[in-house]
Amino acid sequence: MKHLDDIPSTPGKFKPYFHRTRWQSSVAKLAFWSLVFVGLIFIFFYRSPLVSDDPTSTSRRSLRTYSWGGPAWEKRVRSSARLRSRRGFSVLVTGAAGFVGTHVSSALKRRGDGVLGLDNFNDYYDPSLKRARQALLERSGVFVVEGDINDAALLKKLFEVVPFTHVMHLAAQAGVRYAMENPSSYVHSNIAGFVNLLEVCKSANPQPAIVWASSSSVYGLNTKVPFSEKDRTDQPASLYAATKKAGEEIAHTYNHIYGLSLTGLRFFTVYGPWGRPDMAYFFFTRDILKGKPISIFEGVNHGTVARDFTYIDDIVKGCLGALDTAEKSTGTGGKKRGAAQLRVFNLGNTSPVPVTDLVTILERLLKLKAKRNIMKLPRNGDVPFTHANISSAQRELGYKPTTDLQTGLKKFARWYLGYYNGGKKAAS
Repeated sequence: MKHLDDIPSTPGKFKPYFHRTRWQSSVAKLAFWSLVFVGLIFIFFYRSPLVSDDPTSTSRRSLRTYSWGGPAWEKRVRSSARLRSRRGFSVLVTGAAGFVGTHVSSALKRRGDGVLGLDNFNDYYDPSLKRARQALLERSGVFVVEGDINDAALLKKLFEVVPFTHVMHLAAQAGVRYAMENPSSYVHSNIAGFVNLLEVCKSANPQPAIVWASSSSVYGLNTKVPFSEKDRTDQPASLYAATKKAGEEIAHTYNHIYGLSLTGLRFFTVYGPWGRPDMAYFFFTRDILKGKPISIFEGVNHGTVARDFTYIDDIVKGCLGALDTAEKSTGTGGKKRGAAQLRVFNLGNTSPVPVTDLVTILERLLKLKAKRNIMKLPRNGDVPFTHANISSAQRELGYKPTTDLQTGLKKFARWYLGYYNGGKKAAS
């Protein structure tokens, strides 16, 4: 009978009971519709693509989410960066699956340095070529971490796992002409990415010495030849050149404020096996083999367009020379303790060759006649000639290029025919 005692003695006191029932019903409805709403949001985001399908989207190129971390991953990082030489360096190579990055990483590993690669494998050109380079590095014991130089958390983690003595920074958005299609990718990689890397390096303890890739394009519209490191570089002819020039100014700032040791290398038209498909010698080879016409540019008044073609092995020697002569950074925990080394060098071949001669050499090597289409040099950032003064690099780095264009292209053609026509991959 206890339940009867809970009933109020007057009818008026039943009202709160009915209000409570109505309120509980409203809460149930609210909870139901809230769950429905949350479910719809979940379905919407789950089914929506996380990355834009726009081919010019920066996020599609370098803002993907990468999987990294964990004991097994850290073990691979340490193993790759482990020294095999008592006087060796532990080097983080950014852009390790790129053309220059692959060759530099292999050379460092061969001589006993500890090497860890970092690359985001973007799709500026065929990623399968980068994956093939990665496989090449893996066989030599170099682990290439898949990640972006703009990912500060990843970079900090790498420095926590390995106290790198040096950084070889080769990651960048390359190509002069592509800047007209996707300018944001150049700012993202060449400026924001470089700053992010420097931020992590200046806070590292100890701070690493940094060698990084600038470009001969910084000389822009200069007419004085050969180009010297003392020449003005404030007239860039392309956005790519402007971002590389910006990188040099940014390097000066971090050297001045934080005591980072920084060496910039201005590369002059690097070519060779495992090269970049967007380079003229590469796609000339492809199109000659396919019987397609190739476009050869000429300057004003039918002037010659020439390049200081530099073979990859010579560039590697210059990169290693820069690492070997780099002084230690002077900062600790982001605070400068004294003046630090700041340098910039030209790495070229010192003997410009007309592009028409390049084509003639390829014709001879491929035993095919090119279908030449002579065109005026477009206003897309290309310059009519490049020519390096390498006296500083010779004096301070022991840099001495030894490969002429005929020899270098012969090695490239042999690689190209073996890679694309030898069953590994069909030419595209």
